[in-house]
Amino acid sequence: MTRKEYIEFTVNKYGNDILSSKLMQAEKKHIQHGDTSIFEHSYNVACLSLYLALKFHIRVNKRNLVRGALLHDYFMYDWHETGRLQKMHGFTHAKCALKNASRDFEIDAVEKNIIVRHMFPLNVIPPKHKEGFLVCIADKISAVAETFSWKIPVLN
Repeated sequence: MTRKEYIEFTVNKYGNDILSSKLMQAEKKHIQHGDTSIFEHSYNVACLSLYLALKFHIRVNKRNLVRGALLHDYFMYDWHETGRLQKMHGFTHAKCALKNASRDFEIDAVEKNIIVRHMFPLNVIPPKHKEGFLVCIADKISAVAETFSWKIPVLN
């Protein structure tokens, strides 16, 4: 099994209930960055987070890492629409994602922390766990790559 296959297998193993849920599937209709949907972005962040952990030999709880990454942007609205939410989205969506994720899935304290702190340093309180830092870093890398239509080798 290649590294890419292992990463995809692991993301699906720990996140299948999230990926197959009705509301997560609905995220395919909303754009996150460039022409990448929120669903694709969340999947990319999960894969890239796991890749970074493997590449740099960082021991992590893979279940927490994958589930937190998949749910980090589970805010359930189109943030590109003009209005109150658009201007404050960067500061508010993590709490909204946490509220929705807590409502729809069984998530533990580490996963909750990953979701609510993934916008560090924009939101000034950093993640408590290494899984959260990996998601935070993978989120930024993915956002830039998606915005400029760059390919990330591990994801393609």
